[in-house]
Amino acid sequence: MRSWVEVSLGQIRQNFRAVQAVVGEAVGVMPIVKADAYRHGAVAVSHALEAEGARWLGVSNVQEGVALRESGLQSRILVMADFLAEEREAFEAHHLTPVIHSLENLGSVTVPYHLKIDSGMSRLGTRAGAEEIARAVLNAAAPIEGLMTHFASSGNYESKQTEAQVQHFTEVLNGLRRAGIEPRFVHSSATIPIAYQRREAWGNLVRPGHAIYGYVSPAKNGPRPVLSVAPALTWKATVLDVKEVPAGALIGYGGIHRATRPALIAVLAVGYADGIPHRLGNRGQVIVKGKLAPVVGAVSMDLTTIDVTGCEDVRAGDAVVLLGSEGGVSINAQQMARWAGTISYAVLCGIHARVKRIYVD
Repeated sequence: MRSWVEVSLGQIRQNFRAVQAVVGEAVGVMPIVKADAYRHGAVAVSHALEAEGARWLGVSNVQEGVALRESGLQSRILVMADFLAEEREAFEAHHLTPVIHSLENLGSVTVPYHLKIDSGMSRLGTRAGAEEIARAVLNAAAPIEGLMTHFASSGNYESKQTEAQVQHFTEVLNGLRRAGIEPRFVHSSATIPIAYQRREAWGNLVRPGHAIYGYVSPAKNGPRPVLSVAPALTWKATVLDVKEVPAGALIGYGGIHRATRPALIAVLAVGYADGIPHRLGNRGQVIVKGKLAPVVGAVSMDLTTIDVTGCEDVRAGDAVVLLGSEGGVSINAQQMARWAGTISYAVLCGIHARVKRIYVD
């Protein structure tokens, strides 16, 4: 194989259990499996999570939800972003639960729904007050099942934005309760508020995404996280060729790397078309036989060159580790993101579908 990822479903299940242990049994856990489960493979990951006890799964759009339902999943599926007119029949046909973002859409919903409040992120969600929301909910044909919001800065403890969002959301919830409306599910928290124990934001359902795949982003001037998870994905690529180059040789497109000494260069069967960030050229590293080896030259569409001068007996056909651990050395998506000047979410979601997925327990 040119390039492949190995996904540990056992680690996925363990991460789910770790989240559940932090929030306690009184709080439900809805793993987020949108974007093909952050490129871990939504169908396989979702079946593992359902077997572990997940009763809800979160996706972005109708197509993702239908694919999961057609794979045989029985869990509730929340479609968080889309409520497009041409797709609304699918919610009832495939037993999907929509998130409604505007009161105008309440007249079109025919199944129980979750209503999203824009509590201060200025993205999706209604900005209406509690009284207006209550009138619309009471006049809607379908019953409200959940109330939700989404935080913009929950990892930044120097900002008061999260506290303001919690306050706004709570005021809307209390207003609905005064009107006799009691949503069965109340949820606001993704991975960060779980990991850093912002309990006031948990409600009775949480929506971990990054944590399910083994990551907790650092908080800005915050407490230590209480959630311990580990990456479930290892990404590898095959060495296509190994060659000696003299001092002064230019490597790759644009000749952006010049060898300062005679060097041994390995060519990997992976490039930016597979998801390696283009900006890793002359910045990134990979693991070769338990040692770090630098990326030299530009990352190409299908190929990446590395300097293996310090690595022993590297040959064509060998596997190198792009993300993962070997010989006591590790590279995770957060480290790759720092080299590339992006975020770990983008690194994981950027792994292309042409990279083969292999599932292990």
